[in-house]
Amino acid sequence: MNTPVIGVLALQGDVREHLIALAAADAVARPVRRPEELAEVDGLVLPGGESTTISKLAVLFGVMEPLRARVRVGLPVYGTCAGMILLADKILDPRSGQETIGGIDMIVRRNAFGRQNESFEAAVDVRGVAGDPVEGVFIRAPWVESVGAGAEVLAEHEGHIVAVRQGNVLATSFHPELTGDHRVHSLFVDMVRADRTPESL
Repeated sequence: MNTPVIGVLALQGDVREHLIALAAADAVARPVRRPEELAEVDGLVLPGGESTTISKLAVLFGVMEPLRARVRVGLPVYGTCAGMILLADKILDPRSGQETIGGIDMIVRRNAFGRQNESFEAAVDVRGVAGDPVEGVFIRAPWVESVGAGAEVLAEHEGHIVAVRQGNVLATSFHPELTGDHRVHSLFVDMVRADRTPESL
């Protein structure tokens, strides 16, 4: 059994929920805070939370540059909500001092769907996820203003892009880890598993 080890960046945000969802999707899940822990995983989830806080803590813990380097060479990464913002090559309205990891050629607008009290749930058809639509939980969620030629749009909600993939990097505006539906995490685990499988000669 090709069981990948997938980390969750455990600096801030809904780390526990992602660990549970990854384990349910047949991965070995573990928290990651430091460069030496990052070096031991086959893939990484960037959780929801506060994107500015996560980026500043990533720098403080010395994990930002190693993470950027691994993403550049193909580390599979999945970001939800704040994680989507961190994976954008450009933020439309960044806060002062906010950095991104990059990895997806997209422009993201922070808090695009409204404030905390405007959070909502919606059924989202996600390309690559079989069966019924995914129940998306949108909490101060971003949306994607535009994508470059290398990025594939996987889902939209009310005309706005809410799920994108580029190579080994996946991002959603919404939080599938909060619903008990682990199909998006299974999609990511499959991406990591495929990345670990040696190509046939």
